[in-house]
Amino acid sequence: MPLAVTKFATCAGCACVCDDLELRANDERIFEAKNACELGRSWFLERPVSKVEATINGKPASLGDAIDRAAMILYEADSPLVFGLGETTAEAQREAVALAERLDATLDTETSLTHGTMELAAQLGGKVTGTLGEIRNRADLAVYWGANPVKTHPRHLERYSVHSTGKFRSRSDRTFVVVDVRESETAKEADVFLRIRPETDFEALTALRCLVRGQRIVRENLAETGLSFDQLRDLAERLKRARYGVIFVGMGLLQTRGKHMNASAATSLGIALNATGRFLVMPLRTPGNIGGADAMLDYATGYPFGVNFSRRYPRYNPGEFTAADLLERQDVDAALIVGANAMKRLPDAARTQLDRIPTIVIDREIANATVSITTAPAGISASGTVYRNDKIPIGLRPPIRSSRPSDEFVLRRIRDAIPD
Repeated sequence: MPLAVTKFATCAGCACVCDDLELRANDERIFEAKNACELGRSWFLERPVSKVEATINGKPASLGDAIDRAAMILYEADSPLVFGLGETTAEAQREAVALAERLDATLDTETSLTHGTMELAAQLGGKVTGTLGEIRNRADLAVYWGANPVKTHPRHLERYSVHSTGKFRSRSDRTFVVVDVRESETAKEADVFLRIRPETDFEALTALRCLVRGQRIVRENLAETGLSFDQLRDLAERLKRARYGVIFVGMGLLQTRGKHMNASAATSLGIALNATGRFLVMPLRTPGNIGGADAMLDYATGYPFGVNFSRRYPRYNPGEFTAADLLERQDVDAALIVGANAMKRLPDAARTQLDRIPTIVIDREIANATVSITTAPAGISASGTVYRNDKIPIGLRPPIRSSRPSDEFVLRRIRDAIPD
């Protein structure tokens, strides 16, 4: 059987959302993903859809029975949780918001476990926004702080920043700086690598902001960062000279000591640098469409994650209405998880509580849950929209037609099955 070719396909394997792939597939599977990185090949080739339609208590069941059982579990719960959404489409995320509102439930995404601290920092002090297209065409300085995109976003350097050739800039016009606690794969390619001591990011960022503003700092206080005054002064001068600069921040900054204060220090530095040029501070989001979840929740509720509908209107309070905290406090008596990988990212105590309560999982593979429903994976056999790391929406071009329903369809059916 000849293989059908899908050009300009979109990969939802990571937040780069590369849309220049060429896929070769038959009616059942994809055999080749040209231009894909290792994460993309894993997304398209190495994660087959389960042949079992659904399970209830580990036993095969029909889709209709599984939906009815899921709806009853959520309806009977006093404090249900809807969580995940990072590896599905914006259309499914919209249905998840509607379902959580119908249930008076709490809705949280993987943002609360990853780059949520950047959202908090923006709420505290604002942020300057831009697109990866701007960076590709105009940036002459790229700083990666606590990030290793060679592993986490393999085509990021190639398509959007350092190694890309834009309208006005190419590799020879750019300075590439990495600040990290170790010499990562990304650091080995950098023009300048600064090895910072663990958990001293806030101090280093604050010192940089002072140097950029021409404020006096006590040099002896820099010793604990592992960076010398000369190193920080050199970086500050590079930052000020940049006509268009960007600081990409990773989990090494956002999930170490300080968390949202580290993020606040980074965004404050970016705002200060806009006095001398155009400067952005952008998180390297994970998983693939988590930016879409942020955008959809912002649009529908006014808040990016950790939204509670128990009073029939959206309330937001990170630490109170975020999934890990709710589960660890045992404040949840049923959970709907969209994307099984979302469960793996939770802390151990939260996963332990999930094992104690009725759980529904919607994913491309059967999961260990009270109810598990197999759906068509986004971009492979389900169409829709995903958002790139800079929150630019991109349409999917699935090469396969599947008998499996989409996440959007299943979430809508569960909502319709909930008694009035």
